[in-house]
Amino acid sequence: MKILLKGIEFDDNVSVAGYQSRGGYESFRKALSMSPDSVVDEVKKSGLRGRGGAGFPTGIKWSFFIPRKTEKPIYLIINADESEPGTFKDRLIMERNPHLLLEGILCGAWALQAQKTFIYIRGEYAYPYTVMKQAIKECYEKGLLGQNILGSGFSHDVIIHRGAGAYICGEETALMNSLEGKKGQPRLKPPFPAGYGLYGMPTNINNVETICNIPFIVQNGGDAYFKIGVEKSSGTKLISASGHIKKPGIYEVEMGYPLLDFINNECGGMLEGRKIKCIIPGGSSTPVMTGEELVGVNLDYESMRLAGSSLGCAGFMVLDDTADMVEVLLNLTKFYAHESCGQCTPCREGGHWIEKIVQRIADGQGRPEDIALIQSVCGQIAGHTICAFGDTMVMPYQSILKKFASEFEAKISLNPNSLVAKSKRLAVLQENQL
Repeated sequence: MKILLKGIEFDDNVSVAGYQSRGGYESFRKALSMSPDSVVDEVKKSGLRGRGGAGFPTGIKWSFFIPRKTEKPIYLIINADESEPGTFKDRLIMERNPHLLLEGILCGAWALQAQKTFIYIRGEYAYPYTVMKQAIKECYEKGLLGQNILGSGFSHDVIIHRGAGAYICGEETALMNSLEGKKGQPRLKPPFPAGYGLYGMPTNINNVETICNIPFIVQNGGDAYFKIGVEKSSGTKLISASGHIKKPGIYEVEMGYPLLDFINNECGGMLEGRKIKCIIPGGSSTPVMTGEELVGVNLDYESMRLAGSSLGCAGFMVLDDTADMVEVLLNLTKFYAHESCGQCTPCREGGHWIEKIVQRIADGQGRPEDIALIQSVCGQIAGHTICAFGDTMVMPYQSILKKFASEFEAKISLNPNSLVAKSKRLAVLQENQL
């Protein structure tokens, strides 16, 4: 069932005319005939949860803005930073379905009575930025943005802003600081964005994929959306699939779809028929799952949580049995150490410490105490930072060390100065003497 990828196969879908030829902007017209509260109620009924990773119910998030009797303007922010490794779903929407995003924005803006929307797009997304900028321009020309839209008396402006390549600006308060021209560093909460957000105004922040579900919900009703997927994870989900699979790409599946069926059917199975070693299911900041742990697991928030990981933003990376988990961990540590904003000491210093230790192990200079040392440093980072960056950084580290400890121990034993290596040499020497 296509909700988010509907029409992307048509090249003219990036134009207003092409999008409208397939029913585009009818949901917004319907939203204008409804009260803002009614739109919020339908989103609550739908059970839609935020697709940026946290999975917080969107309707409840929007209801924080009721009543809207305030002299301050309300702002809507679309988080299009998408800097989580393994994730590229929002890019496809912006490249091939930009007006679905803009229609979702207009429906959301009406529901929230927001005056302006700010699309914060990842700096590296040069082409999606160009497509979105043109789509916004055309909407102004066609009277779908600006003053008195479609003669309704409702006015709304959309501003698109490019980031500068900082992973941390995917965190909502760091994103707001960046928009304001400050350092892209997270804020302490409270105050929360709903009360004191961008420029000190009430602000609602949604992921690209989240807001793109709104036109379907408005047009078909929250109950219709709720029937798709499973009870606590309704609707469809975009999966960014990559790794050792035959058909990497972006797939839209109903929530609750069996995980192994997704690998074998949509992704075409493993390359060269090899065995699954592990997957990183929700982007690089989620705990890994071994091949043995995938049986009976479904692609929804609750099933993934019960399996010990997270659906996150569905950056779905599959690794086969040729993968060196020491190298996998080293790659992750390099990324997260580099992307720390530097505001909190545990994250700023601890990330580089872990990187150096893993590099030492990878170079064959590891020490027997290194695994315990990494776990200790992880414990000093998690729960001790302003934002969740520290927590999400160490979760994959801890799961890899726990589930693939033997690979690290084997690398450590290669150190000619390690006690393990010395004992092996001694055993060989004694055997030769006998």
